[in-house]
Amino acid sequence: MSWVIYALLSAFFAALVAITAKIGIKEVDSNLAVAIRTVIIVVFAWAIVFLQGNAADVFKLSRHTYTFLILSAIATGMSWLFYYHALQLGEASRVAPIDKLSIALTIILAFIFLGETPTLGNVTGGVLVILGVLATVFIK
Repeated sequence: MSWVIYALLSAFFAALVAITAKIGIKEVDSNLAVAIRTVIIVVFAWAIVFLQGNAADVFKLSRHTYTFLILSAIATGMSWLFYYHALQLGEASRVAPIDKLSIALTIILAFIFLGETPTLGNVTGGVLVILGVLATVFIK
């Protein structure tokens, strides 16, 4: 399967996250909701790893890999905590687009830290995302 298909599936399920989370956090603290969600994700992810037979690979990873997976996990956790709190306070149709400002930020950070080459396509896409976020925030 192409990376584009996986990216589209990711976008679809991310949209479901916003809608189901908004419905699910009506009567619960957003941090508790994230904690519950995280436990379910951990069980789900490990079930997939065991079904694929990759569990033993956990002992083969380098310190470098672990360091960046840990940093990524911390960033994910912070993102989820802030996202759920924003969803609890605001409308999903406004919170989710602002959250997707991460797209433009990722493009910029990929140029800086990963040495990826700016192209007309990814720069234009990043600018359009920023414009979309601005429209979401300032146009009623």
